[in-house]
Amino acid sequence: MTARTGAADTPAPADAPYRDASRPVAERVDDLLGRMTLEEKAGQLFQTMIEVGEAGALSEGPSAMGVPATTDMVVKRQMTHFNVLMAPPTAREFALWHNRLQELAASTRLGIPVTVSTDPRHAFTDNPGTALLSGPFSQWPETLGLAATRDERLVEEHADAARREYLAVGIRTALHPQVDLATEPRWARANGTFGEDAELTGRMGAAYVRGFQATGDVAREAGLPGTFGERSVSTMTKHFPGGGPQQDGEDPHFAYGREQVYPGGRFAEHLEPFKALLSAGTRQMMPYYGMPVDLEADLGDGPETVEPVGFGFNRQILTRLLRDELGFDGVVCTDWGLVSDADIMGQTFPARAWGVEHLAPVDRLEKILAAGADQLGGEACPELVVELVRAGRVTEARVDESVARLLREKFELGLFDDARYVDPDAAASVVGHADLVAAGRRAQSRSVTPLASAADGAAHLPLARGLRVFVEGAADVVDGLEGATLVASPGEADVALLRLKAPYEDRGPGFEGFFHAGSLDFPAEVVARVAEVAAQVPTVVDVYLDRPAILAPVLESLGESGSLVANFGASTPALLDALTGAVPAEGRLPFDLPRSTAAVEASREDVPFDTADPLFRFGHGLTL
Repeated sequence: MTARTGAADTPAPADAPYRDASRPVAERVDDLLGRMTLEEKAGQLFQTMIEVGEAGALSEGPSAMGVPATTDMVVKRQMTHFNVLMAPPTAREFALWHNRLQELAASTRLGIPVTVSTDPRHAFTDNPGTALLSGPFSQWPETLGLAATRDERLVEEHADAARREYLAVGIRTALHPQVDLATEPRWARANGTFGEDAELTGRMGAAYVRGFQATGDVAREAGLPGTFGERSVSTMTKHFPGGGPQQDGEDPHFAYGREQVYPGGRFAEHLEPFKALLSAGTRQMMPYYGMPVDLEADLGDGPETVEPVGFGFNRQILTRLLRDELGFDGVVCTDWGLVSDADIMGQTFPARAWGVEHLAPVDRLEKILAAGADQLGGEACPELVVELVRAGRVTEARVDESVARLLREKFELGLFDDARYVDPDAAASVVGHADLVAAGRRAQSRSVTPLASAADGAAHLPLARGLRVFVEGAADVVDGLEGATLVASPGEADVALLRLKAPYEDRGPGFEGFFHAGSLDFPAEVVARVAEVAAQVPTVVDVYLDRPAILAPVLESLGESGSLVANFGASTPALLDALTGAVPAEGRLPFDLPRSTAAVEASREDVPFDTADPLFRFGHGLTL
């Protein structure tokens, strides 16, 4: 490591080796690291939320999500990694904002570029804690829907399309894929997974990584080199070592869901998809909030008890298992908010410091660094790192180790060079391009999963043309009804289409209400409405499954003249394409659908396919 050169307020010379694109990345990293002050290094260890201002301006005021002013974070706290929330109305504004952000970063002493990251934003989920509405981007099924197609090529094409749109507006890190196994049917995060099966999740997740990082067949066929570089979006796979087995399905975003349990002893099975994605070259890894309880696991030296602290604090998991046993040398970034309490949407939420709640923030940070994490998500407190180093509790060499990994990623993505800025005109033409929108809609249709079809009659699938159709539960019937007539009541119709969403318990108001958790049973009035319509006209019920649902009462209410389908993110036009056979509905369930709440409550959180006598099994889906 070179000694630091220049004063803390002196800009680096234009001919500094780290600015020279012809030099090896390792040399550039070493040169830049040697020039950095402790404060500049500390800033690299934090990645928090950032917002886009009006008309693509920088956002300079606190917000409902508690986001500080942009200039404060970039100039004062010297941070260069940000997770962008929401999206402006147009890609042009997004690109303009990105360039202004990079100009601000370029004005600092060393001009270290910003890495912009995002949660998924190409599907239907609207939860600011997990995923975002697609906005100007093309819209595809959720990852559960991609898994339902069983088509690795489609997954890679989806990821490649998202990569192109991300690049156009300057997003360079995907805070996904999520390869947790959805073995607890009540868990609110199932929607972001590839389902319940480890082998399927590993295959689909690996294709996802290849598409985003431009290292697969789709990229090579487009003329890209097929190696990680300036046309790549870095993937941050989550949530190591598997966040699915939450006690009673409650999510550890909240204190009542902090416990992660393994009553079936299946820790190793939850780890399998991560191994597949490590082989595929994922660059970054995010551990989950969950606190393992009574976990005995083989971390490379035989079975041992795992410390009951959140995985982001856990050295056994991050260093001994991920680094030493699995050989991962990429970036490890914690999930959001492990150190500081936060005000979100008018509510105060405690830090997710499960198992170490008694520690002060600075002590929590020390434990995270000792565990082996490189970066803290959702935090903006670099002064605590400076305090730890100056107190002799953390060595500057330990900080350098993580900063080097983070800088290496920036250099390999080309952010110090030509890839730093984006073209707003190109962004406007790439993002939401008609070809990508059409591909996304076709993928939505393909992922539709027919579960039961009437033996004959108007509701038999695929639907005949020329029908009079009553639609309820859909606001986007703007096309896809070619050859059919939309009518105002069931009594006027040949067939009814009812669109439902998987049930959940309302945990609102505020941030908590975005998480669909709790009971999987439909309210009695919903089941009664299905029965009321089905008594008047043959009926097709479509259910959006962002997690499993208890569908037995709905199926019974439909009777023999009704049909039942599931979707995992499909507009009404895309659904109608599938139901009429315009696009084949190819979906197969990515998880079991349990028969009853009692069966769910009796199942073991970490064991896949563990509910007794499920209504429909993993892999079920009719061929129309």
